[in-house]
Amino acid sequence: MLTAWTCPGPAIKCSTTPFAVTDRGTDVLTLAPPQKSTQASDWESYSSGEDARVLAPVRLAGPSQITCARMQPRTRSFKHDGHRLVYDEYGTGERTVILMPGLLFSRKMHGPLASTLAQRGYRVLCLDLLGHGDSDRPPEMGNYSMAIFGAQAHGLMDHLGIGTAVLGGTSLGANTTLEAAAKDSSRVQGMLIEMPVLDNALLACGIAFAPLMMALSFGAPVTRALSRAARLVPRRGLLLADLALDWISQDPKPSASVLQGLLFGRVAPPHEERITLEAPALIIGHARDPIHPFSDSDMLVQELPDARLVEASSILELRLSPERLTGEIVVFIDECWEGAGERPAARRRRGSRPNASGAANTASRRRSAS
Repeated sequence: MLTAWTCPGPAIKCSTTPFAVTDRGTDVLTLAPPQKSTQASDWESYSSGEDARVLAPVRLAGPSQITCARMQPRTRSFKHDGHRLVYDEYGTGERTVILMPGLLFSRKMHGPLASTLAQRGYRVLCLDLLGHGDSDRPPEMGNYSMAIFGAQAHGLMDHLGIGTAVLGGTSLGANTTLEAAAKDSSRVQGMLIEMPVLDNALLACGIAFAPLMMALSFGAPVTRALSRAARLVPRRGLLLADLALDWISQDPKPSASVLQGLLFGRVAPPHEERITLEAPALIIGHARDPIHPFSDSDMLVQELPDARLVEASSILELRLSPERLTGEIVVFIDECWEGAGERPAARRRRGSRPNASGAANTASRRRSAS
């Protein structure tokens, strides 16, 4: 049940559930109180980044008015193998979460989720991998591979002196998470894997990405003109629209090189490596998507020693109706840190999937006994 409070400016709704919920564009944001407060008098405005706003506890005169304010994330950069990589930092603290975007998308796609996690006391870093967002975009294909992307996640941790972190991402970011864990699993506190692209997706990826790669390579004059036009379109603060415009606005040559590097290399750690990854994992999959088939998510939860599977209602649920999935993610990340030092077998494995009415049913997937 939602309790609405008025504020000068765009409407904000606050719920009494323990999970903050994110983006509704710039006009409406649904969110929950901080972990230890459910009182309207304990709120003030607290910035959570470009695409969302959240509230943090403070003493106000009364529950009828709250102040709306925006805070930009702290945008920083570092050098890795001679290239500049850009990341946004939300929140502070020792418990770190690193989020990585989907193929050719920018770090902005995880801004709403990062804001929610930061409000709960986590330090969240949203990283633009090489060839993505505001990071360097060298044109040579040899700069791009899953192994290189995985090393960049570790590079960010090295740059900031972070020993362990929960790693996560969507699509390419999910596979990068697996690569980073395969490189050094001792530094991975947990894995948030949304829409992995594994064995069952290879044919669909080849069919979908080969024409795109050809268009970006041989149709560069046309796609370059399209990207210049997209850069002129003002960003209105609508997350999905801005992400699409940013995607189109990229120079086609580096984008083609990213695709080539991925298509001609391995897309993820092979089965023999995946079964050795002992960090707890939350896997989010959905049906009716040949590039991110649910069968890959189901296969991965069988392979990983400590994994749970949550079925999303669609590819866009976490962006358009994030309440349920955000709650699952928050619970998972809390458990990753609260259960530090536990043996994997001792952890709980639970997931949920939407039923016909949109509510969550409990669903479990466990690794098969060998």
